[in-house]
Amino acid sequence: MTAKQKVKDMLALADVLIDGDRPWDIKVHDERLYARVLAQGSLGFGEAYMDGWWDSDAVDDLIYHLISSRLDEKVTPWRLLPHYLKSKLTNQGRKSKYLEVGEKHYNTGNDLFEAMLDSRMTYTCAYWKGLESKPENLDGAQEQKLDLVCKKIGLKKGDHVLDIGCGWGSFAKFAVEKYGAKVTGINNSSEQIALIQKKMGNLLKTPLNPDGSIDVKVMDYRALTGNFDHVISLGMFEHVGDKNYRTYMETVRRVLKDDGLFLLHTIGHNRASSGVDPWIERYIFPNGMIPQSSKVAHAFEGLFVMEDWQNFGADYDRTLMSWDKNFDKKWVELKGTGKYSDRFYRMWKYYILSCAGAFRARVGIELWQIVLSPRGVPGGYSRVS
Repeated sequence: MTAKQKVKDMLALADVLIDGDRPWDIKVHDERLYARVLAQGSLGFGEAYMDGWWDSDAVDDLIYHLISSRLDEKVTPWRLLPHYLKSKLTNQGRKSKYLEVGEKHYNTGNDLFEAMLDSRMTYTCAYWKGLESKPENLDGAQEQKLDLVCKKIGLKKGDHVLDIGCGWGSFAKFAVEKYGAKVTGINNSSEQIALIQKKMGNLLKTPLNPDGSIDVKVMDYRALTGNFDHVISLGMFEHVGDKNYRTYMETVRRVLKDDGLFLLHTIGHNRASSGVDPWIERYIFPNGMIPQSSKVAHAFEGLFVMEDWQNFGADYDRTLMSWDKNFDKKWVELKGTGKYSDRFYRMWKYYILSCAGAFRARVGIELWQIVLSPRGVPGGYSRVS
């Protein structure tokens, strides 16, 4: 059987046709695609898209069909064995690698993320409850998410919150302006910190403004000290790695007051995972690992009481599709800067749309908000939605 026929038969299991006329069907431009997919799986499939070997009118729906059919489990070529072994045998979240994802991904360009994200530049899943899934509603959905986080930790005026992986400071600014809190934020991206310092104005704590409510710095979470009323982490835990989960949880417990709350917002898997998709790991998030529910729970055993565990993964599909539309709207302007090539465009589109399709499939990948307390909330914790 030829490589083309093998791929054709596999795609048929996912109701995907080669050169079909439905939006999610594949249009093949280079016949070398078939051998590449059989040899390299999802890595070769994504790279072939970047190279222009194939197209689809709806990459998100294509990925949705592939994942819903569990086709990813049927193609695991031997050439990807090093990727599997690397995640099993090495610690990709160790201190020496802490800055890599910041340098490769989060430092890609503030102009890119400003074009793609909401006005607050919140680079995590929005909360779309009661809102129609349109890009113009993204600001409202992200504000709902930030408010949800504040309500879940019972934030009140004067509270000092630690934000592990603070991004461009969207939570910090919201918590200070809407709740009167103080926020200390850390992350691994010099570009993000630079933009925070540029945009936060008098809110930022500096030597000339020691009373500022927001203090940010590039720092490894393992170096944290202090004593905070609450700790939150939105979309950073995916970079920690399972060999470091216990250290991460111990660090949070060390700096969190006994009566405080820790809210962990993270993408997660409900089935065994050896890391992230190899294409995502190579081109988007180096050294990443999507947390497994059992490993997360094991990591906080004896340190925290699990008060609440909410999954709103379907909202990430809506968020990503809004990001995609914003990115397309600003692409000509971004390309005009000379910083981003046509190949980058295809890479970035594949990243956003393939992730949207994965969340749409609702098979394995999820979005969790987990609320943990050091000693249990007296009388019990009440879910906020």
